[in-house]
Amino acid sequence: MDKEKTKKADTDGSTEAKPTAEVKTSAKKAPAKTGAKIPVKKAPAKSAAEGDVKNAPAKTGGKAPVKKAPAKKAPAEADESASKLVISSSPHFQTTENIPRIMYTVVTALIPAMAVSVYLFGLRVLMLMAVCVVVCLVSEYAMQKARKKSVRVHDGSAAITGILLALMLPPGFPIYGAVLGSLFSIVIGKMLFGGLGYNIFNPALIGRAFLQATYPVLITTWVDPGAVINAVDAISAATPLAMMKFGGEATGLGALFFGNTAGSLGETSAIAILIGGLYLRYKGYINWKLPLGYLGSIAFFAAIFWIYDSSTYASPFFHVMAGGAMLGAWFMVTDMVTTPVTPCGQWIFAIGAGFLTIIIRLFGGLPEGVMYSILFMNAFVPLINRHTKPKVFGELKAKKT
Repeated sequence: MDKEKTKKADTDGSTEAKPTAEVKTSAKKAPAKTGAKIPVKKAPAKSAAEGDVKNAPAKTGGKAPVKKAPAKKAPAEADESASKLVISSSPHFQTTENIPRIMYTVVTALIPAMAVSVYLFGLRVLMLMAVCVVVCLVSEYAMQKARKKSVRVHDGSAAITGILLALMLPPGFPIYGAVLGSLFSIVIGKMLFGGLGYNIFNPALIGRAFLQATYPVLITTWVDPGAVINAVDAISAATPLAMMKFGGEATGLGALFFGNTAGSLGETSAIAILIGGLYLRYKGYINWKLPLGYLGSIAFFAAIFWIYDSSTYASPFFHVMAGGAMLGAWFMVTDMVTTPVTPCGQWIFAIGAGFLTIIIRLFGGLPEGVMYSILFMNAFVPLINRHTKPKVFGELKAKKT
């Protein structure tokens, strides 16, 4: 029996001819009668990985312990394994929407109103719009550089401010006045509060209010549609609201609907503004409560006075389509920054602005009240948000001790 073991050991030892094998046995030197296990030195990981199994001792069944190299992970798996659990506040919804996309969609929605204004008042309108947009962009860029903030002129918010300001100006308004109004809108109305998302008031309305106080005559000098627009040949005309307030003459609803009336660039054609507003609603960028609440409240409070004395007060349809009601309802009351975020607060804001619009139109010194009504309600937005927060499910009030 001892001889057979010795033979077997000799046979195993003869397999060490391969150069890669580093396993050395002491079978020949081991005494035949001891029956001791053959001492074996473990091969390095490299030789084991190459599959040198034959040099393993016979008692182990011819299998040498092999250390497997760790498999390389795919890039995607490596990223997943490296990712950590991050806890953050809501919202957690993932969406492809971003600020530039929303802003340029609003610019697209304003194209019908801009196109109608060019058709009605001439090519000078394009220059007025371009000046307002360029000055708004340059002033925002300069303010961001001066405050050492990241430059975000490309997001489109300054361009919207310039377009809206231009649409609230008369066709013959001087260029220097448009420059001053644009500077005031961005520097004072927006960047002074911290930039986009921090401004309390609508920047375009702030610029319009500044021009109203600075150039009261120029800002109320209107022209008839189709006239050659320049400082000399402009044909003066009164707006429908001015004719109704000071002369008792109501303008036909057809002229108000299609825009064949005197007024600011973007407030004459109700249908053009309505197309843009409905497009924004289709894209889901505005809440239906705000335009409905604003226009509905204007119609409701105007109807009360119209029913009381139809010979003195205009119909609710007139007030909805005349002046800047449509432009304010779809593009200013719906501003995401300067309007409430709670559902109840949005109703309060819209109805309050509509009520103030009618009060100013009927009993104030100015024929139009859209601008001041929205700015007035902008000031109460923080207070409205604070007191209209929805109750948290399961929340209990602390008992007073």
